[in-house]
Amino acid sequence: MLSAHRTAAVCLLAVAGLLGLPAGSAVADTPADKPTWSIAPSSGSGTRAAEDGRPYFYMEGAAGTVLEDTVTVTNPGAVPTTVKLRAAEAYNRADGSFAVRDTKGAEKAQDAGSWLSFADDEVKIPPRTAARVPFSVAVPDGAMPGDHPAAVIAQVGERKLGVRVHLRVSGPTLSAVTVEKVAIDGDWITYSLVNRGNTVLAPKLAVHAEGLFGEVLDRAARPLPVELLPGRKVTLREPWTDRPAFDSVRVELTVSADGAAEDSQAAEVRLVPWAAVAGGAALVAGVAGLAVFAVRRRRALEAFKAELQPQDGQRALVSAGPVSARTDSEGPVSAGTDSAETVSAGTGEIK
Repeated sequence: MLSAHRTAAVCLLAVAGLLGLPAGSAVADTPADKPTWSIAPSSGSGTRAAEDGRPYFYMEGAAGTVLEDTVTVTNPGAVPTTVKLRAAEAYNRADGSFAVRDTKGAEKAQDAGSWLSFADDEVKIPPRTAARVPFSVAVPDGAMPGDHPAAVIAQVGERKLGVRVHLRVSGPTLSAVTVEKVAIDGDWITYSLVNRGNTVLAPKLAVHAEGLFGEVLDRAARPLPVELLPGRKVTLREPWTDRPAFDSVRVELTVSADGAAEDSQAAEVRLVPWAAVAGGAALVAGVAGLAVFAVRRRRALEAFKAELQPQDGQRALVSAGPVSARTDSEGPVSAGTDSAETVSAGTGEIK
């Protein structure tokens, strides 16, 4: 909390501490579709003051202390603007991108975002004027040493602007990062990075892969587009579009960061062109099917031909022409009459 002396100063700033911009400023002609207000760390304030401005807030102190700084909200427009100020806590999304979480609502901040408070969280700024708004960070007793990132958020209507707060609690620091869950997924190498220390890290990644016939991939360590916050885990992936089509490969990832020891993990994968294998299998199956069909057809024809051949007991019944017969009661039967019995050629069956 701010002291009584500081509170009085805050009130004075709110009433008479508005800084006028030069009357001839080009901002007066700002188009309607351009931003009409902005925020930035105040020059000459904070634990690392800079006369030429600061891109972010840097604050450092021991647990149990109160740190103070000032944010400048500028209104270059021709009409008054009311700006709402709030604190937010920083974190990493699963893909590694930097994000902030409001100190209110379902995901209430539990770290530095809840330590920060403003002298006035709603400021009305006259036209062409800049207001300096003090804020404080009350570091609780027992706070863990190391980095505790947060942000100052300003909002007018639906438009929001933010400035990062790099807060460090004094004490021993540890930089440590590990790589986990390395896997091959199509043309990608997926993996997870975990910040196991208490400082913000800018990790670097090296990739190496060996196949049955030698090296197939070698990428030197390069910075990743990730600002890995303490205690956070992110899941990333590395492209591998030129991987071999057929090989057994061991892929090793090595992660490093300033002040942190390297850590490596590997994964083994057998790369098989399944489409080609499936096509070859289908071709083999087709050829085998044709071969079986041909064998079965040949056997069927041989069996059919065997059935066409007359048996030994049937050959006496076969004659080249009509068979004549004679009985006691009748006269001779002339060859070729209706009463003659003939053998159908090739069947051995009497009709």
